[in-house]
Amino acid sequence: MPEGPEVARQADLIRAAVGEGKEPVSVWFGLPRLEPWAKVLTGQEVRAVRARGKAFLIEFGPASEPLTLYVHLQLAGKWITVGLNEEPPETKRSLRVRLSGASGTALLYSASEVEVLTPAEVEEHSYLSGLGPDVLGGLDLVGIRARLRDPRFGRASLAGLYLRQDFLAGLGNYLRSEILHHAKLHPDRRLGDLSAGELRRLAKSTFELPRQSYQTGGITNPARRAARLLAAGVAWRSTRWWVFEREGEPCYRCQSPIQRIERASRRIYLCGGCQPT
Repeated sequence: MPEGPEVARQADLIRAAVGEGKEPVSVWFGLPRLEPWAKVLTGQEVRAVRARGKAFLIEFGPASEPLTLYVHLQLAGKWITVGLNEEPPETKRSLRVRLSGASGTALLYSASEVEVLTPAEVEEHSYLSGLGPDVLGGLDLVGIRARLRDPRFGRASLAGLYLRQDFLAGLGNYLRSEILHHAKLHPDRRLGDLSAGELRRLAKSTFELPRQSYQTGGITNPARRAARLLAAGVAWRSTRWWVFEREGEPCYRCQSPIQRIERASRRIYLCGGCQPT
């Protein structure tokens, strides 16, 4: 499932294709229950395209009566954007939404969680209303430190907490492994047991790595290391991360073998040398 950085980058592509705030768009739905909305939305401008955690919010119409297209990709959904007069790629996926705008077309495939919402429905939405601050939103380092000191989360293990969307929206499995390794903290540690120094390290990693991943298209490794590995012929997927999906390979810091464990029913990767219990 895409995590916050991937969702934010896809939102950027959708925004560029539909010409946010510039031109009316044409809207088509491949889900019968949403077909009546196509006529309502076609001819309106897209006022905003926002990533919210792992969801997309595409807002149409005047500020006085906006409607929002809500999309959550889940495991199968995928957005593809194409330029004007450019044919979409061949695929066996089912087309759910087509938004044709000033500069191109945004195509949503395979997703089933698609809704058109009024402002009140956005506020009351079961997923959106339960989200914490977005890890790539307006939360700065001070805000993340405050979040880590929130007593509501003190008893949680780091492994569990760093998948909870009510803590920080947009975190997911690879960011969990990468942030905890970068901060040198074992996933089984409880947030409330961390020292002041450990909390500072964790806040810094939580702030920096999602932003780095967004800026680089998914790379949390230091840029020089990633470039060196690519130059040496290492596959791109193997250059991306400090520990994620590197089971058995040596830690970049201490050369201990990377381990894979299961926590919160999801795999997590760590270095036993750098992340003691």
